[in-house]
Amino acid sequence: MIALTRELIAIPSENPPGNCYAETVKLLSLRLRELGFTETSIEGDCVLSLVGEGERTLYFSGHYDVVPAQNPSQFEPELKGANLFGRGSSDMKSGLAAMIYAALALRQTATLADGRIGLVFVPDEETAGPRGSRYLAERGLLGRKAIGMLTPEPTGGVVWNGNRGAITLKITVHGKSAHVGRQHEGINAFERMITVAQALQALKLELEAGQRTILMLGGRTEGGTNFNVVPEYCSFTVDRRVNPAEDFEEEKRRLLEVLDGSRRAGIDLDVEVLQEGRASNVAEDVALGRALAGAVEAVTGRAPKFEMCPGLLEIRFYAERGIPAFAYGPGLLTVSHGPNEFVPVERIVECAQVYALTGAKLLGR
Repeated sequence: MIALTRELIAIPSENPPGNCYAETVKLLSLRLRELGFTETSIEGDCVLSLVGEGERTLYFSGHYDVVPAQNPSQFEPELKGANLFGRGSSDMKSGLAAMIYAALALRQTATLADGRIGLVFVPDEETAGPRGSRYLAERGLLGRKAIGMLTPEPTGGVVWNGNRGAITLKITVHGKSAHVGRQHEGINAFERMITVAQALQALKLELEAGQRTILMLGGRTEGGTNFNVVPEYCSFTVDRRVNPAEDFEEEKRRLLEVLDGSRRAGIDLDVEVLQEGRASNVAEDVALGRALAGAVEAVTGRAPKFEMCPGLLEIRFYAERGIPAFAYGPGLLTVSHGPNEFVPVERIVECAQVYALTGAKLLGR
């Protein structure tokens, strides 16, 4: 598992922009076949594999894309004591190795008497899944004959059984360029952007007053060409995170209505949807939740807590189809995406054990 994780880390599958997908697919499909997973196929940039008999399928699904590295050395995996360092070690290439070896253990012990494990490896999780889970869903390939799904996100020992939804926009305000000495001949896009941002700030204050909901402005901003030129464009991002109890369509409407109001006030602006995903919530006492909790306690000695993920999760693609789905993985959210990302090696082994025991409980005799 460590060797496979290191191989995966060494591939700079950064997203954005979506680097080295073909190289990662080639490595995963090769290693699966070497381990005897003969029912392996490639669908676009996704790798699918099945092991076991029957139609009832428990999916182990994970993403191989990673956020961009802070420096190239992060793609040089390094084992230091009890920890493996490198981009994707925590989120979530170690989880992919755990998935594979959990399925291998179930196959080698002939445990799969009443169903099969479906291994799913997808890209584009970091950008809402257009070439990954969303691609599979649109083609009817996601969650076929499923009794449940597990994904090894870096949960730090807890189980995520829900996630917030997300509406992420890039707003570009347009103006007209002019020299600073003749600024009256231009239209200052920056000043117009401030007006739009103030309208959104009013919505933010209304939403967040007494509620645990999120609207963040300006995660990324850009515009203008030089200090002495009236900026002809300015853009900024808006990230709205929607709780499961909120009405997704209503919250989207409220957000877009603010921007329509700015247009009616004479501000020329464009809106690009960067990502859109609905919230999900799965009851922890369903059969998969009980089996997972029991396996975690058996392996670690501690019953896990069930919590809502602070971000967007791919369990939503399965939950939307009535398939129970949970996140539990070896990584740590506190170090994921950071410059010193690492995963404790012991937790890779524990995750593989947890997944194998969960599969044995649901699909064994």
